Amino acid sequence: MLAIRLLRIGRKHQPSYKIVVIDNKRAPKSGKFIEQLGFYNPLTKERSVTKERVEYWLSVGAQASDTVHNLLVTEGIVEAKKRAVHSRKRKEKEEKNPVEGKVSQEEVKEEAVETPKEAPEEAPKEDAKEEVKEEAKKEIKEEIKKEAKEEKPAKVKEEKKEESKKEPEPRKEEKGEKEEPKKEVDKNA
Repeated sequence: MLAIRLLRIGRKHQPSYKIVVIDNKRAPKSGKFIEQLGFYNPLTKERSVTKERVEYWLSVGAQASDTVHNLLVTEGIVEAKKRAVHSRKRKEKEEKNPVEGKVSQEEVKEEAVETPKEAPEEAPKEDAKEEVKEEAKKEIKEEIKKEAKEEKPAKVKEEKKEESKKEPEPRKEEKGEKEEPKKEVDKNA
């Protein structure tokens, strides 16, 4: 799949980008792009895009990255809403831990008691199947852990017994200990 995205060029702390058409599977910094469509310098806010070529590649099926899409919208090449680029992580965190609108546990219990469950009959069957599968997986994991714990001490005990049965190896003599004196040979005699 083709993508229209930014290719970073420029020095350290001086970014500038080429707007390129590249195969989506290639690494962004590989430098092997199909066609250069323009450039963008975020420090000077200078940018240049060839409108005809961008429209051609979009018609062929190339997908613009979020940043490039927003840049094309600002240039007036694409008529659409801008995409959120940097707020994704914040939204995910807020969904997981919403600070505003926290509901106490008592209120949740009251709502649960007041509202009867309206669920189709098929859903509990599927949930039950999933629960059984999960329980079976947990049991298997526990059995494997128990077996591994039982095997380890037995192996260690067997190794210790084998080591104790072996005869100790004789010590190697070190250089300063019990060396035989060298015999001197008289060359004159």
